[in-house]
Amino acid sequence: MARERIVLDNNVLVSGLLLPDSIPGQVFKRAGTCDILVSEATLNDLADVLSRKKFDRYVCLRDRQEFLRLLSRVAEIVTTAHAIRVCRDPKDNMLLEVAVNGSAQALVTVDRDLVSLNPFRGVMIVTPSKYIRRDA
Repeated sequence: MARERIVLDNNVLVSGLLLPDSIPGQVFKRAGTCDILVSEATLNDLADVLSRKKFDRYVCLRDRQEFLRLLSRVAEIVTTAHAIRVCRDPKDNMLLEVAVNGSAQALVTVDRDLVSLNPFRGVMIVTPSKYIRRDA
């Protein structure tokens, strides 16, 4: 059986890193059995977010940078051949582009604007708690 192809919004990745026992943390742990899809743009955005000093009290910068390096090695980098412009936030469009161009089955996010589009061009868009519960 083919591995599930998923896109994890950066809000899920950051929450999972900072709070490993949280629901986003559980999603990230489960993602080890999936193909995680990213793009250069989503990785660059994640690098920007993880460089913020406000996260120092949770995880040191060196560990956040190592997390980014590890993710970039294990994730599949998707080329976004087809642009999507349906959201007011360009970062939301960027995630939809990865999901659609990468033939993802799921996009996991806490962004209500994205969740309201579920499903989008065959991609299930769900919150971390719904993603965890669907297999329970």
